[in-house]
Amino acid sequence: MRPGERIGGLVQSLSEHLVTNVEQRDLEGARRAFLLNGFTKLPFLVPDRVKSAVAEEIEVLVAEHGVRRGMSFKETGGTPRLMRNVRHKEINEHGTVIPRLYATTELLDALARVAGEPVLPCPYEPERYVITELEQSGDTHGWHWDDYSFALVWVVACPPAEYGGFVQCVPRTYWNKQDPQLHRQFISQPIHSFELRPGDLYLMRTDTTLHRVYPLTSGRRLIINMGYASRADLHKPISHETMDGLWNGSREDQTGRMDHTDQAEQTV
Repeated sequence: MRPGERIGGLVQSLSEHLVTNVEQRDLEGARRAFLLNGFTKLPFLVPDRVKSAVAEEIEVLVAEHGVRRGMSFKETGGTPRLMRNVRHKEINEHGTVIPRLYATTELLDALARVAGEPVLPCPYEPERYVITELEQSGDTHGWHWDDYSFALVWVVACPPAEYGGFVQCVPRTYWNKQDPQLHRQFISQPIHSFELRPGDLYLMRTDTTLHRVYPLTSGRRLIINMGYASRADLHKPISHETMDGLWNGSREDQTGRMDHTDQAEQTV
């Protein structure tokens, strides 16, 4: 089978699955959880064949194009980012499955039914899809919000909860980039925690849900984050300080990394 035929078959498999196998009651249950917590699991959304193809492509991309990064951002209260990642640019240039699946009409329609509003391709291409891998003790994607409204995360690898790597979130919060006041957010709203397993997908309301990945103590966490916009996002000014800073540089030109040992102790 030629590559184009294989990709077309995967897109068709996803589309047919979403139309014929995903039940309305599952989407309604997911919507209730999403409205309550700004987070909901959607493992039923994608057939195993497509999950496997995405996982295979992610493993190749992170091995060939992954860049080790470590930094923190004042816009999120100095919380750390310690990880390996592959940017949209490299995924778009070297991937085939992920770029084709991202804006599949039936996928966007299903996400919209969970979100309760249209879910649109992100207008800022670097936030459309990014691979992240946590691989060392202390690795984390620290507390933050996203610039755009929605993220669909595909989980390829994740350790049991006792080794970290699970998601924590604080829904119904507001991001003031000049004064994020993280501790006030934790006091005003409860922190919810969600265990994940390989093969899970989850949707998060990322612009109003403060969230992080709990620091890893052992094992490996590998995901792809697909970012999407709401209609409101298309009509408001959005800056991209943290996104541009975090994903700046390829494997060839990455410089100025933070010392991992020092940063691993930051768990805020």
